[in-house]
Amino acid sequence: MRVLYFSDSYGPHDFRFLSFLAGSGWEVMFLQRRAGQVVESRPLPEGVALLPPLDSNPARSGRLGVTLLDGLVNVLSETNPDIVHAGPMQPCAWLVARAGFPRLVSMSWGSDLMQAARFGLGRWQAAGALRRTSVFLGDCETVRRRAVGLGMDEARTVIFPWGVDLDLFRPAPGTGARARLSWEGALVLLCVRSWEPGYGVDTVVEAFLRAARREPRLRLILAGDGSLRPRLIDRIEASGLADRVWLPGYVAHSELPMLYRSADVYLSGSFSDGSSVSLLEAMACGLPSFVTDIPGNREWVQPGRTGRWFKPGDVEALAGLLREAPSMEGELTIYGRGARGIAEARADWTRNAPRLLEAYAMALEGERGLR
Repeated sequence: MRVLYFSDSYGPHDFRFLSFLAGSGWEVMFLQRRAGQVVESRPLPEGVALLPPLDSNPARSGRLGVTLLDGLVNVLSETNPDIVHAGPMQPCAWLVARAGFPRLVSMSWGSDLMQAARFGLGRWQAAGALRRTSVFLGDCETVRRRAVGLGMDEARTVIFPWGVDLDLFRPAPGTGARARLSWEGALVLLCVRSWEPGYGVDTVVEAFLRAARREPRLRLILAGDGSLRPRLIDRIEASGLADRVWLPGYVAHSELPMLYRSADVYLSGSFSDGSSVSLLEAMACGLPSFVTDIPGNREWVQPGRTGRWFKPGDVEALAGLLREAPSMEGELTIYGRGARGIAEARADWTRNAPRLLEAYAMALEGERGLR
């Protein structure tokens, strides 16, 4: 059986799905929509056939991506897959739907449905893709409800947290970064979200700066990068607190456990999420979490057991939590243990990943049933 895995880029999630498929006996082909979109440091898994990107010159593509349809139709004709696994909804799954492929397994990446599909073109594309989707994949109930609200048959949905490698992401001593930074005795906060609008990194930075002026023990590891970089760097440098912030940039997947183990609290200011994998990685490493009060986070973070919530965009609410954090270290330890317990129970990638093959079987059976 042959699967064409079609994604906008090549990132950590793509690597994990491709690795699982390559080890499951499927013949796997990988198609990227755009050239040069790579944020994963690990090479393509062995056994996966890399196809030329659909769009080798993104600057010339039309706004709707319809100029890519002929190319996709040609790829489908030449590769003759049994399944096309495509996401995000805009525009990957939408393009496959427009090409008329019948056994489409559409996968939401969270923000494609929770943000981009709220109105206008993004909503139109998502609804169009779902109308022609054989099976829908999502990582949380919040995403499932959104897909159903846009027209997906709930009986044709398969939901499983994408989870993490619990052997790699686990509690362990991690004082190396603290020693290098002379941060022994500090309370270290960690944010690894993309520096793009919607992820609330600016909320995290502003809240930290307000809290750090009054609480000298606070330190911040702000990993990642993005279009907000000039604004965030200017704000940190102007604050006079730059020596209490570490900016390691993009961190290789193999180095992420070290980063989590160097911190005391995980932070996320995201305005929209499914089951955030960085949150699950932090929980698996035994970190308590201060995250936004949004449906995706509520499925994982339980106030008083694994962390705290704050309203999206509410800088002062998060600053208040951060000022309080040094005085609640006993509670934070309890939260961290609870977080690891939840990760072990619900976020084990090795247990969750086989549900992908259930989705494929459903798509194949549905196609046979139509004949």
